[in-house]
Amino acid sequence: MPVDISFNPSRTRASLVFSHDPGNLLTGEIVARLHAALEDLANLPYLRLVTIEGAGPDFSFGASIPEHLPDDIARVLPATHALLSALLDVPAPTAAVVRGRCLGGGFELALACDFIVSSETATFGLPEITLGVFPPAASVLLPLRAGASRATSAILTGEPRPAADWRAAGVVELTAPEADLRVTVDDWFARTFERRSAEALRQAVRAVRVPIRDAVARDLPKIEQLYLEDLMRTADAVEGVRAFLEKRQPQWKDK
Repeated sequence: MPVDISFNPSRTRASLVFSHDPGNLLTGEIVARLHAALEDLANLPYLRLVTIEGAGPDFSFGASIPEHLPDDIARVLPATHALLSALLDVPAPTAAVVRGRCLGGGFELALACDFIVSSETATFGLPEITLGVFPPAASVLLPLRAGASRATSAILTGEPRPAADWRAAGVVELTAPEADLRVTVDDWFARTFERRSAEALRQAVRAVRVPIRDAVARDLPKIEQLYLEDLMRTADAVEGVRAFLEKRQPQWKDK
């Protein structure tokens, strides 16, 4: 299944695992299935944690590049942003469990979670600028998570950074050796959320997410419009995507 959902015996924890070769790309189909899975969690009274992870060695290489051509992006981008908004509405703490590479839209998905827990060898980055575009949701979420200076550097340079850097920035909650990551997440859940009132957690996540939800509701539609109506009408945005698909260096026209 592209998205698998499972629960612990007491149904206090849900685990969503998405899968798409190669690299768990966030295609339109995967986005829709993740959104549907989140909706299924809306009315579970005992839920105390929802984790999201990519199957295999990498969390996600990001969005599907072919779907970023003009004919598809007008459909895919709003659907992706709706998924991130749905994550911010989940009535329990959420955590991205990250191995390997967490890039582009995959990083945006992780940033929409309350926590990121990762392997020590994981890397996070926003390489969209190398394709002649930029990450809309990260433009809202990352400054809130890491501060404007770190967000500006990550978005404008496109350079990936190791998990240790993002932990120092407060974006990653905790790290562990990759072989121990699953046990680390289990132990973290056992000593924190499993002992708490599910109702208290529901109300607390509503409270702590207010600044992020307000920013997403206020700013993301404007940035989405900038992306779709201004950026995607430029020659370089289309050239960057086509160059990637054709495995060649882009020939920028600077317009």
